[in-house]
This record gives sequence, structure tokens and C-alpha cells, in this order.
Amino acid sequence: MTRVAGIDCGTNSIRLLVADLDPETGELIELDRRMTIVRLGQGVDKTGRLAPEALERTFAACRDYAAVIKELGAERLRFVATSASRDAENRAEFVSGVLDILGVEPEVITGDQEAEFSFTGATGELHGTEKYLVVDIGGGSTEFVVGNSHVEAARSVDIGCVRLTERHVRSDPPAADEVAAIRADIRAALDLAEETVPIREAGTLVGLAGSVTTVAAIALGLKEYDSEKIHHSRIPYEKVAEIVDTLLASTHDERAAIPVMHPGRVDVIVAGALVLREIMERTGAREVVVSEHDILDGIALSVA
Repeated sequence: MTRVAGIDCGTNSIRLLVADLDPETGELIELDRRMTIVRLGQGVDKTGRLAPEALERTFAACRDYAAVIKELGAERLRFVATSASRDAENRAEFVSGVLDILGVEPEVITGDQEAEFSFTGATGELHGTEKYLVVDIGGGSTEFVVGNSHVEAARSVDIGCVRLTERHVRSDPPAADEVAAIRADIRAALDLAEETVPIREAGTLVGLAGSVTTVAAIALGLKEYDSEKIHHSRIPYEKVAEIVDTLLASTHDERAAIPVMHPGRVDVIVAGALVLREIMERTGAREVVVSEHDILDGIALSVA
């Protein structure tokens, strides 16, 4: 066994997984998994730069994670950064800060690499013979990956819950024209994804990341977030559509009062849930299989 650590730093959150990895079987035995909302991508879509306060929030989380990694004695660490840092002019400032704190440089990966890690992490425990469509709805981008035992096609498109919210939402609840603008962006991005990824050919839709798991937690009627109950739950399209309609009509305070709603998702969940619904409508998926294992698990598996 090798004790490894993986960090996934996205547009909205930064997450840590420390696990024992069996290099022969590829099995991960989880020791610690945690998530912090840091909103690294705050304003990036508009300014093209990482905001100083966003960097400081991210560095504070990195310092906390460094302590956990040291305490658990992880031998190897891989830090992967995704959409927000890929887009930012001042990403060198981000890279140097992470290096100072954690001793490794963050790898600012491409959308294709992001898709590969997401697929590996999400499908490792699934053993069906049909093709999977794995969708990872992030803060700045969404990855579409089709395959079974390996990735056959992948595409990253610039629709994410933070990016769409910052771009279009000014009202609470969102006004009809704002919702229409979000849906138009999503549909245009789906057109792009379909140029290279046969998203309608997969037998099973697998959904990843916070927007999807939050919708699942609401659908399951959970009073508190329970990753074991959420993992591999199957949420029918009708329930997703019902939840989206409720969220669209809800104020910030009403969304914040939902027991399973993380405070950092209150303002962006509407856009994230809309992305999920539009994907299900485009592909004709009758349900989404929700996975708590995702890009973070793929990163950890790649460390050995």
C-alpha cells in the first residue's frame, strides 16, 4: 500500500482526498475526504484574473490541507487545478503560493485531462457493459466523457454554476430573461460537446460534483448531507425537473434554508441544477446515477 493525497482545486471549491492505494488492484481505501468552498474563480469570467481575496481563501485552505497531509503521513501528493486557474492571467501567483505551502506545483490541466480523471474516478466501481456518459458539472466548466472501460471521447465546455451565475443572474429569484440566457448558453455548449462526444449514445448517465450531489440530496429528502446515501443513488428526470422548478422560484434565503444546502452553493445551485436538467433533456436520460467519486479519486489513482 502507498499512502497518497490528491487535491482538486476548481472554480468553486478545493477538495482533499488522502487514501491508501493498492498499486496492483487500483483500490483506494479512503482515510480523509474534505471540501472547502473558496470561490477561486470569483470574477475570472469578467476580469481574466484571480482576485486577491480568492487567492487568500484558497491559500488558507491549502494550509489546512497541508496539516492533514502531514498528520496522516501521505507519501505522495498530486495537486490538480482546473477551470479558473486555466483561464487566469495571473496564474503564476497561484502556482507560487501553492508551491510555498504544499511543496508541489499545481498542475493546471487541460479540459481533456480533467475529463479523463473524472471518468476514471466515477466509473471505477461500476461494472456495466453499456457505455457511460460521465458529466462533471463544475464551477467554471462541465466535462462530458463517453466510454466504458476507457475514455472514448471527451469534451470540456465553459458552462459551470459559478460562470453562468456571474454572467447572467442579477435578480433574486432569477428573472425569466436571466434563466433564458443561462439556458441558451447551456444549449450552445451542448451543441459544442456533441461535435466530438456522442452524448446521446450512452446507456447510463453518471453525474458528478456539488450541483449534482446537492440535487440528489434534496431528491432523497435528506435532513443532513450523507455521502453514503447519495453515492450511486438514482434520481429520475421527473424529480430533477421538479427540484429545478422549485429552485428557480426560490429566494436566496429559501435556498439557504434547505437542510443539505452548503452555504457556498446557495447562490450558484440554480445554474448548476439547470445544467443537469438540460443535459438530461438533450440526451433523453430517464435518470442520473450520482457518484461521490469523481475527479478527486482519479487524481489519487494517478499518483502511484
